[in-house]
Amino acid sequence: MKLKVESLATALRGIESDRELSQDIVEEALTEALTKAYRKYIDVPDAYVRVEIKNGNVQIWHERLVVDSPEEDLDPDLEVSLAEARGIRPGAKPGDMIDEEVDFRNFDRAAVVLAKNVMKQKIREAEKAKVYEEYCDKVDDMVKGTIETVEEKFVIVNIGKTLAMMKKSDQIPTEQYHEGERLPVVITEVNKDTKGAQVLVSRSSPVFVKRLFEREVPEIYNGVIEIKAIAREAGERCKLAVMSHNENIDPIGACIGPRGSRVQTIINELNGEKIDIFEWSDNISTLIKNALAPSEAIAVIPNENVKDGLIVVVPDNQLSLAIGKKGKNARLAVRLSNHKIDIKSQSEMDELGIDYMTIAREQEEAWEAKKAAERAYRQQEKQAAFKEDTGDIESIESADFTYADEPEETTAVDTLYESENLPEPAPETEPAVVEEEDLPAVAQEEDLPAPAQPEPVAKPERELDEMELAAKIAREKRKEHALDTREYKSKFEDFAGAHTKQEPAAAKKKRWDDRRDRDQDKDKEKEKKKPSFEAMRPIYSDEELAEIEEREAAQTEAWDDDVDYEEFDDYYD
Repeated sequence: MKLKVESLATALRGIESDRELSQDIVEEALTEALTKAYRKYIDVPDAYVRVEIKNGNVQIWHERLVVDSPEEDLDPDLEVSLAEARGIRPGAKPGDMIDEEVDFRNFDRAAVVLAKNVMKQKIREAEKAKVYEEYCDKVDDMVKGTIETVEEKFVIVNIGKTLAMMKKSDQIPTEQYHEGERLPVVITEVNKDTKGAQVLVSRSSPVFVKRLFEREVPEIYNGVIEIKAIAREAGERCKLAVMSHNENIDPIGACIGPRGSRVQTIINELNGEKIDIFEWSDNISTLIKNALAPSEAIAVIPNENVKDGLIVVVPDNQLSLAIGKKGKNARLAVRLSNHKIDIKSQSEMDELGIDYMTIAREQEEAWEAKKAAERAYRQQEKQAAFKEDTGDIESIESADFTYADEPEETTAVDTLYESENLPEPAPETEPAVVEEEDLPAVAQEEDLPAPAQPEPVAKPERELDEMELAAKIAREKRKEHALDTREYKSKFEDFAGAHTKQEPAAAKKKRWDDRRDRDQDKDKEKEKKKPSFEAMRPIYSDEELAEIEEREAAQTEAWDDDVDYEEFDDYYD
């Protein structure tokens, strides 16, 4: 029979909305509950049961296997004979399943109670799986919660999608909690198979202090300042070791804030808990000295009698200050450094006859040598990495830039300008035979040997750091590329005759000096030849010279008569 249960459909929708579960999960839980209830009702644990739920319509079928065997050998709850099966469904064959609809309204009380319990269990398991998926990735994260219940040994906190438990050990002893109070907590544990609360939260964990500093100090949240170690006794004192990855930022000052505003906000959140902030150091001796503040340690030496043990020597008047109230200061230093510490006064060490200052100095020198070796090794690795990555350095076209260590380029325009400004040879009064030595300097330029240049004196090279080495390699790459670019000659330049081979400026200047020297030598030779020309000049008598002068004077006067000076005066006026 087919039964529609209106209240059942309403109940399923209510479970889906209240528990925030999907419809498939709820229907799967109901199917398993009805299956186990029917098996309980007929008292057959292995019975074949099929349940269908569609739009509030619930149907249950009892299925039996068709077998070709005598009826006396059959189990009537699990099997059916072939003849009986063909009477129900013609064409049935061995191996088929014959179903019979069941009216679940006839279930007894035991079956109904079992269905209820199974339904609850399946929904609870589905909720736990959902909560685990929601919070398994949020361990050590800080969340805002509302206190639901305050008990003697624990506090129930509503963190949104579930209820979390804060144990007595996870509470700050100096705090008093009230129902409905909102406060930040940090998630410490998320369980999947536990019977109690799945999520555990805390306010006494050192992680809680770290999250508060990340919230109040932007430098810590961005990673510029790192909290290297935290040691805390909730409600009493907390010690923080911080380190800055930027040398221009003070880690302690950034954590304290302007006028102590940042750290004061955190202290108020922790209900007056004292916070000591100091700088982290890789040197364990320096770290222990900073961790034992406000006391001043004189020396830190290894303790040979204890594994990972250290002996801290302090002045006699600061022994109790270094230990702290109830050993609190020393205990926090041990937690922060992960070393066992034995604090002794100067008088005790003198009685033992231990030269602690010499031992401390040797320890410091050994640490400095170790750090120097590490720095040298890192430097070598960086240089090797720079050499391997030189092929990836982007080349820059030299046509757009001029470098001080590169020769200047010579263009066709510059060459033309120089040729126009060359000195012209002195004019000859009479034709002469042109010899090879009298040819212009430009014609003999190519045949002249280049003047010898002095060899440069090698300067002692200094050791380059990695940045200078990288810059030098990049500069050499640019030089090679620039030389290849300057040697390029296009077909248009060949056709126009505008291409000129690039020459260094120094060579160009030397050639110019050579031309000037050759021109001066030629002028001197011409001066030597002048007496022969003087001898070849004609000799005039006094009457001939007077006649020539009169003729020239007449020509000058005639020229002056032809000039109208008034036009020039009007023009200039």
